[in-house]
Amino acid sequence: MTDARSESAGDEVVVHVEGVGKDFVLRHTRSLKEALVWLVKGRKGDLANRFSALDDVSIDIHNGETVALMGLNGSGKSTTLKLISGVMRPDRGTVGVRGRIAGLIEVGAGFHPDLPGRDNVYLNGAILGMTEEEIDARFADILAFSEIDEFIDTEVKFYSSGMYLRLAFAVAVHTDPDVFLVDEILAVGDEPFQRKCLARIKELVARGKTLVVVSHDLDLVQQICARGIVMEKGRVVFDGPCAEAVTFLRERNR
Repeated sequence: MTDARSESAGDEVVVHVEGVGKDFVLRHTRSLKEALVWLVKGRKGDLANRFSALDDVSIDIHNGETVALMGLNGSGKSTTLKLISGVMRPDRGTVGVRGRIAGLIEVGAGFHPDLPGRDNVYLNGAILGMTEEEIDARFADILAFSEIDEFIDTEVKFYSSGMYLRLAFAVAVHTDPDVFLVDEILAVGDEPFQRKCLARIKELVARGKTLVVVSHDLDLVQQICARGIVMEKGRVVFDGPCAEAVTFLRERNR
């Protein structure tokens, strides 16, 4: 594997993933009888229903790097991103992040459906590490970027997925994060807003922020990422320059 760090990337490691494993239960026991058998067996029966989403994954990402996590559905890339974000915890291994982290992992994550958009800006901003004073100072810019002015005092449970995205992205980019994470979530926005988001992402990159992207859009990731990590069945199978990673992935899945 080659060192794909861009010239602007620093030596400081800001994301450290070492020997990480993550398992999920594919199905739960469905009857009282099954539950009793499971308990009598000392819960060992549950192991047969576990799926290993990640297996011994180790990744170091340096300050200012732009990294794309690539692979087919089920390869483990989104799970890796969720572990980096802190949404999930690993079952094995360690994950460490230095600096303020923000981004878009799931539509509506960090939003309370019964609160209006305005209150959710403050709630989500606080979750992402902003003070009330910081949110006050940036609220007008957040609202302008989201373009949902007339709905800002409407409960977000009435928002479309696109409106969720607009507000969530607007809050995330205005936290001035050190590490910015983006999942396939951009796919739910309309094309003009996607272009606007991409422009803001490129602006963060130009300012030396660290970027980690999960996307199936291989042409897009080559526009913004210097390094590509290809995952397959919960393991890293390639780590190198983004263009080479794209070629590797395409040839692997012909």
